[in-house]
Amino acid sequence: MLVPAFAIILLFQLVGEVISRALHLPLPGPVLGMVGMVVALSMIPKLGEIVTPVAQGLLRYLALMFVPVGVGIVSSLQTIEAHWLAISASLFLSTIAAIGLGALTFVWVARLTGGEADE
Repeated sequence: MLVPAFAIILLFQLVGEVISRALHLPLPGPVLGMVGMVVALSMIPKLGEIVTPVAQGLLRYLALMFVPVGVGIVSSLQTIEAHWLAISASLFLSTIAAIGLGALTFVWVARLTGGEADE
């Protein structure tokens, strides 16, 4: 039962990748695949029972999946050193923007649902 479950997960990633490339979307295919899987899981509860063992296995070894990213960063150190100011500024500004948009979204949802949000 593990192979079909893994195939389902990969199928959602593939579909997301195809949609992203076919429509020239700025979103990565795996992100679209995850959105599709969340929608499918909410509509088909049996699907969750099928993919849960494989998903838990993947999550157990999630830290290993960051090793290639670390190697990529180390192999790009010269580029990072050359552009450290731009990288630092964009990281700082994008963090501030994400926090601000998160707060605005919270206030908007609180008003939409009738809750009170302190401003």
